[in-house]
Amino acid sequence: MGRSANLGASMNSDIWHSIMSAQAGPFTLQELLISFGLVLLTLFLRGIIARTIFSSLKRLANRTRWEYDDRFLDALEKPTSSFILVAGIYLATVVLPLQDEWQSLIQTIFRGVSIVIVFWGLFRLADVLVDVLEQVSSNTDNDAFRGFGSLVKKSLRIFIIIVGVVMVIDNLGYDIGGIIATLGIGGAAFAFAAKDTIANLYGSIALALDRPFRVGDWIQVGDRVDGDVEEIGLRSTKVRTWPKTVISIPNAVLANEMIDNWSRMPKRRIKQVVGVTYETSPDTMEKIVEAIRKLLQEDEGVQQDFILVNWTDFGSSSLDILVYYFTATTKWLEHMEIRQRINLKIARTVRDHGSSVAFPTRTLYFEGDIARQLAGGGEREKQEQSSEGNN
Repeated sequence: MGRSANLGASMNSDIWHSIMSAQAGPFTLQELLISFGLVLLTLFLRGIIARTIFSSLKRLANRTRWEYDDRFLDALEKPTSSFILVAGIYLATVVLPLQDEWQSLIQTIFRGVSIVIVFWGLFRLADVLVDVLEQVSSNTDNDAFRGFGSLVKKSLRIFIIIVGVVMVIDNLGYDIGGIIATLGIGGAAFAFAAKDTIANLYGSIALALDRPFRVGDWIQVGDRVDGDVEEIGLRSTKVRTWPKTVISIPNAVLANEMIDNWSRMPKRRIKQVVGVTYETSPDTMEKIVEAIRKLLQEDEGVQQDFILVNWTDFGSSSLDILVYYFTATTKWLEHMEIRQRINLKIARTVRDHGSSVAFPTRTLYFEGDIARQLAGGGEREKQEQSSEGNN
């Protein structure tokens, strides 16, 4: 009985071995089954990671207040899933007894595809990383990234692509130095043709380092550009002007221009001259000046660090009072409201003191013959009017 069992087991083993050793092309059935099993295991693990691990991590991320953990997971999910699939296919081919040149080619392809996937993941993470740095920077005194996030993102993407392409080419066995040397003459010609583009790229770097303005700032460049910054790109900066047109300014021009950034003002200045009539007495002028100074000190919209009110000049048609102060707000509409309120108070103050705001006038004095002729003409006119009245 024992011999029969052993004999049956031996026969089954031989049959199984012969089946597994059966050739299917250049490979045995056992090798193909192992390779197929690795592919199935890869697909299974890929599904577990995508559906279980990442789903669990996303549920945990949804419970946090930090918005960027969700974006990190979204950026990493597809590259991770793709890498598992590529790694599984690579292992499935490694177990097959391929020739050395085929094994070498497969390894090269696997390294190249792996590099592409890694840099694909970095490319997807670039936006999230810049947004995180921008938020962290905005919460500190050194707001370095605000307004330049778009420019930094584009620069980082280009850098990742260039490094990735260089590493893939190097993995394929090509000499990067030789390629660069071969393209040296063509590169010089291309650089000459694209000198304006290169200048704009350097201008972008200068703007990012100096940070003279940010997206949303109100800037003025020369006499033509006056408006809000909408976008800072690698080649140009777009400004929305007050007539609602968009002006694209090359960054190379901006990097060498004097830029007025009105949004950086801590307070907004008002400088004006109030002219009152010459009939106003010196004592009244003194009272008017003191009253204007007091109303500025009592107004909540006026910045109190520096207020200047003085009778400064004898103008051509008025006694000039210099009124110099700052509004506490830099917002244009609020600034104009404060300015109007102060002007109304000044006008009422001048009126309440029995004077008035002067307007351009001119008095002519005549002497000699002209004066006598004019006086004689006046006398004749009175006599004519008197005789007409008597008649």
